[in-house]
Amino acid sequence: MLVLAIESSCDETAAAVIENGRKIHSSVVASQIELHAQYGGIVPEVASREHLRAIIPVIKQALEQASCSIDDLEAIAATRGPGLAGALLVGYNTGKAIALSKSLPFLGVNHLEGHVRANWLMEEPAPLFPALALVVSGGHTDLVFMKSENEYERLGGTLDDAAGEAFDKVGRLLGLPFPGGPAIAKEALSGKASSLKLPRAWLPGTADFSFSGLKTAALHSVRKETWSPTEIAWEFQESVVDVLSGKVANIANDLSAREVLIAGGVASNQRLREELRSRVSVPVRIPPPSLCTDNAAMIGAAAGPRLSRGERTPLNVDIFSTNDWSVV
Repeated sequence: MLVLAIESSCDETAAAVIENGRKIHSSVVASQIELHAQYGGIVPEVASREHLRAIIPVIKQALEQASCSIDDLEAIAATRGPGLAGALLVGYNTGKAIALSKSLPFLGVNHLEGHVRANWLMEEPAPLFPALALVVSGGHTDLVFMKSENEYERLGGTLDDAAGEAFDKVGRLLGLPFPGGPAIAKEALSGKASSLKLPRAWLPGTADFSFSGLKTAALHSVRKETWSPTEIAWEFQESVVDVLSGKVANIANDLSAREVLIAGGVASNQRLREELRSRVSVPVRIPPPSLCTDNAAMIGAAAGPRLSRGERTPLNVDIFSTNDWSVV
């Protein structure tokens, strides 16, 4: 089944043509990073306006790259949530309009499931189950247990800041450019262990995370002026990576997971990739960075099997903006 997938949940306008949830015919992303960098973070109203400007050109480019037309499509999929409401509405309503005008099946996709399903877009056999999935991004940090391909059980997640959000905020404290994740990772490359020891919130006995205390500790470290930005960046990254990789390793072992799936923008972090593969005792699957950050290919990957099973989203069903794994 050939699907046009659309993603606009935050600050990337994206479209892709995906076949059977596995094969990428095209994937186009229009990023707004440079626009929002001047504000030090995402401005929702600005993001919505940029989506309106970019959505049609991005869809046209995706169709051109796939060497197909709208008449060749068999279904339309678009991110339904979670995300910024104004941003979501642009892509979601555009997808519904195309589906209505061409009498095509339409499916609204959970953005978080999309991140997980990016692991199906690699040239490897399908993941083994049961599997443990970590979705770690600027807006989310969730641990999800998958007994089968279509079962998602949220075990826990952040109680405050998402890991990517903490990276962005600490990056700003250090005077680094937005987004903070890549900037801190780059700064930390020239760093090493120092006398600075930032906290690790292990929250034993749970699958939850907490990064607000770490963020506050980083703030106090900056104010003390004892350590350089490079030393703080290095220790901050080590703290986040230590907790994420350690908890994933322990919980994967406790649940006898056969594979671990990593997803979301923070999964692009090289130190996190290294530590997960070092500490987890089962195979760890991580998409390439282009499929970790927001994109429409992952939405097509999530939509493919659902559409094949006959699932459809009525055109009168609206978006949702909060983290909800029951909407998959």
